[in-house]
Amino acid sequence: MPRIYPVILSGGSGTRLWPLSRSLFPKQFLPLASSRTLLQETINRVSDEGRFASPLIICNDQHRFVVDEQLRALNIKPKAIVLEPISRNTAAAVMIAAELIAKENSEACLFVLPSDHIIMDVQKFHMAMDLALKAAQAGWMVAFGMAPTRPETGYGYIRQGVALDGAPGVFAIEKFIEKPDAKRAQALLTEGGYLWNGGMYLFQAKRVIAEIKQYLPEVATAAHEALEKAVPDLNFLRLDKQALSEAPSISIDYGVMERTTHAAVIPTSAGWSDIGSWASLAETLPPDTTGNVASKDVILENTDNDASARLGLWFVL
Repeated sequence: MPRIYPVILSGGSGTRLWPLSRSLFPKQFLPLASSRTLLQETINRVSDEGRFASPLIICNDQHRFVVDEQLRALNIKPKAIVLEPISRNTAAAVMIAAELIAKENSEACLFVLPSDHIIMDVQKFHMAMDLALKAAQAGWMVAFGMAPTRPETGYGYIRQGVALDGAPGVFAIEKFIEKPDAKRAQALLTEGGYLWNGGMYLFQAKRVIAEIKQYLPEVATAAHEALEKAVPDLNFLRLDKQALSEAPSISIDYGVMERTTHAAVIPTSAGWSDIGSWASLAETLPPDTTGNVASKDVILENTDNDASARLGLWFVL
């Protein structure tokens, strides 16, 4: 099986899960769901050498030493750690990663994923990856759609379309839906055929480069120049700040995936969460006998599984 190139996006401004998460130490660097950090768990999910090449990490310049340290703790040598001197959202980052990988093999498939999500069932996740790979090699840009478990208003949705020929389990995307209000979210769940957009994508390097050039030419030009002028710095590759600043700030979701005619989705129920709040983190951890969720050294007094307890998580480092 051809190996997939993981591209781990480790930006983040530390605005969620405050006060533990903050601008210089956002949540991907925290051990929230296990003894490993979210970044380390993400790297572990794509460390199977039979499926994946060494990961390429794109991160904020100010986080470089934390990223390097956490990779060393896993004894993982990355393909590269690319430093962003200025944030320009995910479209520019994907373009840079695709060009780096295309220098070796333009037919190679990139798996773009955030560094701060949780996947509970890694085996099921890998099964979905194997199915998605066939579609990506055929030129499709495959999103990973998560089976919804509740009428969630914090996620975007994907409407699953017709099945693709030659790629069992993969479907064309009929449409993307922005984060709905509560009434609309319930209607989507009741109707069926809708998936949460997990923000993870698999596509060939040459395909995503062509699509970004078509739909986001200014991003493509600025990202290319930022990479051409990049300079090595210790274990890192530092992008050119002036060139990168010329790229419009737009996500790969809005800029390309919602416009391309090659969008597809692989549905999966792998126990995914983006850990966007203390409440969502609480849902991923086991409760005690009274229904409370806590971690590390916490003292709970006169607290049980009432409404406030369900929505709160005490977490002490």
